[in-house]
Amino acid sequence: MRKLALPALLVSACVLPFLVSDYRVFQLTLVIVHAIALLGLNLLTGYSGQISLGHGAFYAIGAYTAAILIDHFHVPYWATVPLAGIVCLGAGILFGLPAGRLENLYLALATFALGVSLPQILKYRHVEPWTGGVQGVTLTKPEAPLGLPLSRDQWLYYFSLAVMVVLFAGAWNLLRGHTGRAIVAIRDNPIAAAAAGIDVARYKSLTFGVSAMYTGIAGALGGIAVQFVGPDSFSFFLSLRLLCGIVVGGLSTISGAIYGALFIQFVPNIAGDISKAAPLAIYGVLLIAVVYVMPSGIAGAVNDVARRMRAFGRTTEARSSSKHRENQPGRNHA
Repeated sequence: MRKLALPALLVSACVLPFLVSDYRVFQLTLVIVHAIALLGLNLLTGYSGQISLGHGAFYAIGAYTAAILIDHFHVPYWATVPLAGIVCLGAGILFGLPAGRLENLYLALATFALGVSLPQILKYRHVEPWTGGVQGVTLTKPEAPLGLPLSRDQWLYYFSLAVMVVLFAGAWNLLRGHTGRAIVAIRDNPIAAAAAGIDVARYKSLTFGVSAMYTGIAGALGGIAVQFVGPDSFSFFLSLRLLCGIVVGGLSTISGAIYGALFIQFVPNIAGDISKAAPLAIYGVLLIAVVYVMPSGIAGAVNDVARRMRAFGRTTEARSSSKHRENQPGRNHA
């Protein structure tokens, strides 16, 4: 069943755009975008143990990289996505080199400063010709190539889905290898990891760069999907939303990025439907309830249920085998 779950999930994801409206397809595209960003942040915070309160800055860098390349240099939209990832990879490594020497709250404060200051920098008059200042940059959704019978929203959904599959597979392979074990060892005990020969500073900066790359790719896809990139869209609350997403979805899990993306995309809308006067209060109550009921995140709760079902199945099978042996004629005669 576990082997069939992933193909079934991919098939369902491919069929879904034909069953819902274009607006729902747009929302599902944003879920994919957020899932990529949450996976990047989870690599840094969940697996590496480095707390970031400013990952929305890398999301903004990726979005503006794609917007500037499309608007000023007429680069194809599909080419801006890897270019945004490369730019954010370099920015993440450069920021991670000094930040890797900071621990816990000090690193959180450094990333907090990055997340708060970047929107103001984007409004600076010397960069305004590129970023558009407070007016931002307006983009257009791409059409489906080769005459495919797909709407713009459907095509962008499939394009984002393909990018997500590649990035999730890359993260899975990264975490299963030597690099992933070194990252987790640094999180669990950096002193023991250094004594074992692991270059702690190098791996921390590398993890920061890869995390920023994932978030930057998500920013590029998000900017194209929303069709607008502006500094006020990347406030500090974006970083908080991403942090809430990985906590709710499940730290140190790959599937938790998808659960967290669904939460931060749809739960605010549900909170607004419940109360028009105080949607943030309802959102806070729902957030506290989820964290209280599922302290290990949604992915952890799903894994616990699956583990209990497997244990129940093994117990039932053992009891059935025992009764079958007891009812055998030869055994009863003996």
